[in-house]
Amino acid sequence: MFDPKKLEQIAKQIHDSMPQPVKELGADVDQKVRQVIQGQLNKLDVVSREEFDVQTQVLMRTRQKLNDMEKKLAEIEEKLGSKDAE
Repeated sequence: MFDPKKLEQIAKQIHDSMPQPVKELGADVDQKVRQVIQGQLNKLDVVSREEFDVQTQVLMRTRQKLNDMEKKLAEIEEKLGSKDAE
């Protein structure tokens, strides 16, 4: 098996040995690719993982509140039903 730390070290050595113009070109290309991808994702109307997680938590709290309210309503209906029977 390859040691991931060793691979990172080799990759860093290769990167460090590159001439500065090549490094700048790589960084420029990387930035352009990120811009294009971000633009396309914005067109798709997707949400970030953070926003998705926040909304999931909100939904879970709302669902819990709904369950609690359903239980309370059932208790109230039961009490009203027993009073009507008296």
